[in-house]
Amino acid sequence: MAIIGGLDFETSSYIGEIIGFFKMPQLTYGSLAQDAFETSKLSSLYYMVPKEDHQYIGIIQLLHHFKWTWIGIFAVDNNNGENFLQKMKPLLSKNGICLSFVQRLPQLIHVEDLSGVYEAITVIYINMMNSKANAFLVYGESWAITGLRALIFMVDPESKETALFRKVWIMTAQIDFILSGFQVSWDLQMFHGAISFTVHSTDVAGFKEFLQTINPLSIPRYGFLQDVWEQAFDCSFPKIELQEMDSNLCAGQKKLEDLPAPLFEIEMTGHSYSVYNAVYAVAHALQALYTLRFSRKKAIMGKSMGHLDLQACQLHSFLQGISFNNSAGERVFLNEKGEATGGFDITNLITFPNRSFQRIRIGKMDLQAPKGKELFIDEDGIVWHPTFNQVPPLSRCNDPCFPGSWKKGIEGNQFCCYDCAPCPEGKISDQNEMDDCFECSEDHYPNKEKKGCILKVLVFLNFKETLGIGLASAALGFFFLTSWVLGTFVKYRDTPIVKANNRFLTYMLLVSLQLCFLSSLFFLSQPSKVTCLLRQSMFGVTFSVAISSVLAKTITVVVAFMATKPGSQMRRWVGKRLAFSIVLSCSLLQVCICILWLSTSPPFPELDMHSELQEIILQCNEGSAFFFYCVLGYMGILAIASFIVAFLARKLPDSFNEAKFITFSMLAFCSVWISFFPAYLSTKGKAMVAVEVFSILSSGAALLGCIFLPKCYIIFVQPELNHREQLIKRN
Repeated sequence: MAIIGGLDFETSSYIGEIIGFFKMPQLTYGSLAQDAFETSKLSSLYYMVPKEDHQYIGIIQLLHHFKWTWIGIFAVDNNNGENFLQKMKPLLSKNGICLSFVQRLPQLIHVEDLSGVYEAITVIYINMMNSKANAFLVYGESWAITGLRALIFMVDPESKETALFRKVWIMTAQIDFILSGFQVSWDLQMFHGAISFTVHSTDVAGFKEFLQTINPLSIPRYGFLQDVWEQAFDCSFPKIELQEMDSNLCAGQKKLEDLPAPLFEIEMTGHSYSVYNAVYAVAHALQALYTLRFSRKKAIMGKSMGHLDLQACQLHSFLQGISFNNSAGERVFLNEKGEATGGFDITNLITFPNRSFQRIRIGKMDLQAPKGKELFIDEDGIVWHPTFNQVPPLSRCNDPCFPGSWKKGIEGNQFCCYDCAPCPEGKISDQNEMDDCFECSEDHYPNKEKKGCILKVLVFLNFKETLGIGLASAALGFFFLTSWVLGTFVKYRDTPIVKANNRFLTYMLLVSLQLCFLSSLFFLSQPSKVTCLLRQSMFGVTFSVAISSVLAKTITVVVAFMATKPGSQMRRWVGKRLAFSIVLSCSLLQVCICILWLSTSPPFPELDMHSELQEIILQCNEGSAFFFYCVLGYMGILAIASFIVAFLARKLPDSFNEAKFITFSMLAFCSVWISFFPAYLSTKGKAMVAVEVFSILSSGAALLGCIFLPKCYIIFVQPELNHREQLIKRN
């Protein structure tokens, strides 16, 4: 009614072609290259194991789990092996895994071509020994381990090469860890710690007890068991035609559980479990067919029923989509394509000195799990080869790149091979194996090792640091000095030297200088909405008043001198009205500029993340550079005008003239602010603020010193000169 078998492709395909004429179902129990069967249109095949392609996903996830990016591949040298490589290579490359080598395993060794055999064996051995890869992926069929072990034995019979042991072998589900009779004396130490994809299996009640008690002598009709006994125990049962050769008869006390695992595994393997489920799938399908046919025939013929004529082809409709629970409590299901929907077990091979081994289940591959999480590995349950000291081995082209460096590709090599280059300035890498370095966030900067980011310190020019203390002290010092001068001039307001050049302008100039010195303190406080709005506008207006006062004093001197000439029309301009008009008109224009600035693009506080590597600068954004330079430019125009007028009036009589002092003060003032522009534009952050504060203080000090200190000198040091007669005499 059905055939169960087909561990390899060729056997299943040949049988499938024969029974295909009769539409007889064939249930395969091995993980086969199902694409090949689909192309050959063998529709009578049913697969008791998942498609082979599902393993590829598991292999990729396994390599990613252990970060194995440099591997070698052994593949059987046939169409299946070629199909495997064609599918696997793009997957590996797409997932960042490179191949150290790809080695085909010959299916047949032609003894007559000894040189060719030796050359093939040598190439395989060299690939094993010289490769930096510590992970080898083996794709083949049930005999793959037998052939691979034989090839290695030919080169290294006593397994002395420890380099072969320092490998992790990854096996696909088709492969069984079996050895043939002549290999029983060979050990499997090189495969200790191997990781294998196996067809899912579970313990079936009574199976192990059956194997432990079975004996072909007690069940002589089982000729198959006798064949197994003879091959496994290297003995023979009595035969009439071989009476003279019965020297090594099979004894009844022999048990299967005494055999080493390479010859017979006492546990239920994946292939055995698939056979078990295949038998029950056919049984359930046959039962369903029998029940249906029986019911129909009974309904037609009544009580008298003859033999039920059941055909093998009738099972197909029952096998497709069959679902049942086996005795192990697991659900078995074949979809409409005749494919099982179960998964794979991940097993770890542990070998023993007595040439036996044990499989330990360390994970599974669940095909129903979310994408990317199909594979589960219990890493703590893995037993690695002793040469790895129970530490998961590395399998990579070169040493990993540690934090602070990045993977720089080597021209002509695969992308898995690279140099570790230090991160460039301003960038870091905080993990191993970074493809590139990256910049820290704006509020952080790289540490010295370029392994991490450090939070930047918020800074601004303030009173607590040395530069801030120095500038603030100078500002207050000049403020008090100006206040002392103002007090002196008020005290000596009736003396000729004070009255000589308009006391109103003198007081206004001194008060404006006081405000100028105080305005610099706004630059030394923490930038906020208020301070940013006030500091430039207050500085611009107060300095404009000061320079306007100087200009008014100069013009007043010129007008007063010209009014002394007989018949001059300038006498009506002499007095406070002219001076007040000059100061008011010149200052009002600057006030208008500042109002327009604050109403359209007002200054505001901002954080400068980029000017300094390790600092965040809290500063005032001027809002509009155009208005900022308009304020400075207008002050410059006033200063130049004052300088020109004072320079032209410097030779007027000394008794009424302070134009010489104004000339020097304006010269110093202009020099300071001309130097200010390049210094201001070439600095950033706190230094930029300090340059402006220094310019305010030095230019204010120039006005104070050049204009008022000579007069204070006369007042306190040479008071005898502070008389009208002395002034007239000097004139």
